[in-house]
Amino acid sequence: MRRNKVFAAGVATLALGLSLTACGTTEDKGDGGGDAGCDLSLAFFGPETGDAAGLGKPIIQGAQLAIDQHNEDADCKVKYVKYDSQGSPDEAPALATEAAGDESVIGIVGPAFSGESAAAGDTFAEAGLPTITPSATNPTLADNGWDTFHRALGNDATQGPAAARYIKDTLKASSVFVIDDASEYGAGLAGIVEKDLGGAVKGTDTIQQKQTDFSATVTKVTDAKPDAVFFGGYYAEATILIGQLRDGGFDGKFVVADGVKDPAFLDAGKAAEGTIITCPCIPDTDPAVADFAKAYSAEFGEAPGTYAAEAYDAASIFLAGIEDGIDNREDMLKFVNDYDEKGITKQLKFDDKGEPADVHVYAYTVKDGAIVPEGEIK
Repeated sequence: MRRNKVFAAGVATLALGLSLTACGTTEDKGDGGGDAGCDLSLAFFGPETGDAAGLGKPIIQGAQLAIDQHNEDADCKVKYVKYDSQGSPDEAPALATEAAGDESVIGIVGPAFSGESAAAGDTFAEAGLPTITPSATNPTLADNGWDTFHRALGNDATQGPAAARYIKDTLKASSVFVIDDASEYGAGLAGIVEKDLGGAVKGTDTIQQKQTDFSATVTKVTDAKPDAVFFGGYYAEATILIGQLRDGGFDGKFVVADGVKDPAFLDAGKAAEGTIITCPCIPDTDPAVADFAKAYSAEFGEAPGTYAAEAYDAASIFLAGIEDGIDNREDMLKFVNDYDEKGITKQLKFDDKGEPADVHVYAYTVKDGAIVPEGEIK
């Protein structure tokens, strides 16, 4: 078993060390630590700015924590490069070409979202640049034949049925209205939930990202009078949508998925109360990640957000390869493909399509203005 540096010296010693050094990190592309004798970088690919930056921040910081800990006593101090896609499939191709052209980049933590993953995947595959996404969940990403693609969490073929089970078995909802945001992620997930709910679906609708007036959708929902609404999409739209649904008279359950699991959703205030959020992301209260959560809080002054722990695991796989002396993409890809070690979120092992061998989906509830874990959806 490889030594996990998060826990090696104890949380108290670690917190002190992290407060004194932050080697190998960068706030902008092309800058950062490392030493003259080791020109190797790991890269984050996803939203650092823009409407979805709230979901990118924990991923950035989770990977940063792993790199900081590696660099504390490493002969090869790894640089950290960030490619800010703003979560946009339109921005992804050019950024992927830039990342692929930087020969020092030996692995990508990301891409963060499904749409940008689809847009960038061919470029990474052609460059032989291994990627491990801690957050992109569209199932079809694994069907593109990219030998560089890996996913550190369960996809929506597991999250969608889990959400449908929760709606039927726990909420006891006999009628459901399904809404999606037309994104690769949101539409794909909503389609899976709709299929699994079958005859319980009393209506569907599609909105658009950056839309702010949902009156037409609200009318369709209130006319259908469902027990629950499922929304496949991101928190920016969900925050507005739930407010307008409540104002329009909908008083049933609002069920969303991991794209909404961000503190910004709580800006909806009282309207967000009772919302159910599903996510293939381990709660930071789980004993398996308790020490990680303490270390993360010590470095960043806040609790780890959605997919911070999964990003830490993704970065740690690449760092384990570097510790083994790997200094090129070809060998790193083989290392990642063959990897089989216990991480902090799960056993980290990939099948021949890059999917994880160990998958879990959890439920969360918005309660008293906070996102509270309920437990794993079995």
